[in-house]
Amino acid sequence: MRILLLTTWYPTVAAPSSGIFVLKDAELLAREHDVQVVHLASPRLLSAEDEAVDRDRAVPVTRIPMSTTNPLQILAAARRIRPFLTDVDVLHTEAISTLLPLLAVGVRVPWVHVEHWSALSNPDTIGRARLALPVLRRLLRRPDVVTAVCDYLADPIRAHRPGPTRVVPCIVPQPETVAPHPGGAGPRLVAVGGLVERKDPITAVEALRLLHDAGLPASLHFVGDGPLRDAVRARADALGLGENVVLGGVRDQTGVEAELAAADLFLLPTKGENFCVSAAEAIVHGRPAVVGANGGQREYVTDLNGRLVHEQTPEAYASAALELLRRDPRPSADAVAATIGDRFSPARVAEGYAAAYEEARAVRASR
Repeated sequence: MRILLLTTWYPTVAAPSSGIFVLKDAELLAREHDVQVVHLASPRLLSAEDEAVDRDRAVPVTRIPMSTTNPLQILAAARRIRPFLTDVDVLHTEAISTLLPLLAVGVRVPWVHVEHWSALSNPDTIGRARLALPVLRRLLRRPDVVTAVCDYLADPIRAHRPGPTRVVPCIVPQPETVAPHPGGAGPRLVAVGGLVERKDPITAVEALRLLHDAGLPASLHFVGDGPLRDAVRARADALGLGENVVLGGVRDQTGVEAELAAADLFLLPTKGENFCVSAAEAIVHGRPAVVGANGGQREYVTDLNGRLVHEQTPEAYASAALELLRRDPRPSADAVAATIGDRFSPARVAEGYAAAYEEARAVRASR
């Protein structure tokens, strides 16, 4: 099958972690289909280096500069998109901003749209931009089928869309083997995610201080980067945590897996997610997760594999972490990983997309 994957979210040299889940989808689909990626890229995230890097990518990608707030660039992108639609079997779009230029394009092939945007399920996390939500939600009515990564996101989409809406989760590959808990003098906590307000890394640092006060000399290792990096460092130093807080920066998949293998517990005081890939990844690696309760993670976090925290306070997160770290007997890493198993494996995700494509063909044929 020939698939055009059109997206505004995709990694670039300047933003290597942006839209990494879309890249994983493209690579997964390319195992069985002929996939062409067209990235409607923010001009500020493109550089001359991308052309060289893209030549070596497993899935071909064409970059079209487009700011989602510039009407002229959106119209120009629409003109460049049309030729890509002349010889494909399925249009696969990801991210709601991708739908903007398609307002000026007639789509005559089965169309599946994949949505991840957390503002649809957590509008309060985007401030004044939520005023545009009524307009943006209407864009979701055009595709034949829409998929969301969890019911938490699918439900608000269904409320504004008459057509089929399916759940196809994010890809969370299982490790070949699950490393046992590392043990050691002090628990090692890991947080994987951007150092941004929504992930609330300051609360994680303050919760760590409370663990120390409770007699657990834990360390906290951040995997990720962002605008709050200096604030996190300053808060850690002010609380006397010093080397107990490690800012490791962005890591590749191998680096993330190594951090999870070395950790006792995953801690992420997120204020809102749709799926929270990093928490699911921690669990399939056998590490219990302490995460905020606002999001799709509540569909897979259980008493055995973690805790959902309903109060956005250091005390609440520290209490949940203490409860898990002091469990006796402590569930094995294999037992924690088994709570998810292959539920989010590449094979399951591929099956979900295949079913969505089939339904899109049926919807299109019935018009």
